[in-house]
Amino acid sequence: MKFITKTLLGLGLMAGLTSTSALAADYTPEPVVSASSFYLRGDLGWSWLSTKENDGSTFVLGGGLGYKFNDHLRTDARIDYAGIGNSNHDFGSVLGNVYFDIPTGSVFTPYVGAGLGYGWSDDHGDNESGVTYGLMAGVEVTLTENISADVGYRFRQIINSDTYTNEALVGLRYGF
Repeated sequence: MKFITKTLLGLGLMAGLTSTSALAADYTPEPVVSASSFYLRGDLGWSWLSTKENDGSTFVLGGGLGYKFNDHLRTDARIDYAGIGNSNHDFGSVLGNVYFDIPTGSVFTPYVGAGLGYGWSDDHGDNESGVTYGLMAGVEVTLTENISADVGYRFRQIINSDTYTNEALVGLRYGF
């Protein structure tokens, strides 16, 4: 009797395993659609410029192309110009930036960043240019899977120069 009970139990277990395998073989997972890690960004804001001759404020406009490596690290290359509509002085730069994002598990993601590149300034015909650095901090707000808003602060300065700017920026990022 023991033999028959064990045999029936074994056959029942095998039948259960076989049917589970058949169900798993018929399962087709839903495709996952998500944006790649590349993004385009555009920013505008207000810049408080300071050069060796003048201090003033003006609009700043910029844009760039970036890549997000993971939830904590991203980088971008961007060009920015402060001085739109201002004939007194201007400041432009091309920077490569690295950002550290601080995930919060919500739509708000604070970040800090730093950049290095080339900058140029024209202050009443007194031109300066050279290696430029930038320091950034802000908050990204996720709007959709591919679009996020960015509100931040940035400091840019031409190294060994009196030319620098403090900027308040708002922008959009589009992941594709």
